[in-house]
Amino acid sequence: MSVTSGAVPTTVPGDAPGDVVAAWREMTACHAAVCAALEHELGERHSLGVSAFEVLDRLAETPDRQSRAQDLADAVHLSQSALSRLVDRLVRSGLVERCTCGMDRRGIYVVLTEEGLQRHGEAAVTHRAVLAHTLPGHSSPGLSAPMPGSGFNRG
Repeated sequence: MSVTSGAVPTTVPGDAPGDVVAAWREMTACHAAVCAALEHELGERHSLGVSAFEVLDRLAETPDRQSRAQDLADAVHLSQSALSRLVDRLVRSGLVERCTCGMDRRGIYVVLTEEGLQRHGEAAVTHRAVLAHTLPGHSSPGLSAPMPGSGFNRG
């Protein structure tokens, strides 16, 4: 099964309607379990939520550790207003800064600070370990048991 955008077919060739619904439910259950484990571990260990970590992660991936706010909102699947509130919290924590775009004064850049880069580096280890542990088929050596306190039991 592939996921594409565009026109939605009126029939589902090759799959019975129940199979498609079962696959959807399995995917959403996996997503919910992984998000819950990430929220718990990132919150407990690094005082970060999943969305905050995603913002730091996307910024850390860029060569200049910055991104236009609109592009960042799209990348982390948040509305502009939700991203703005999240960035406000990250600015207060010293993890990012807001800067205006030199070419377009209406454009706002979000820039990862040194403190943000350090927190990201620490949290990325936890993030990757939780993903490796909770995503089906992606277990890693040394993570055969649930992470302590995660509340997530793979099975």
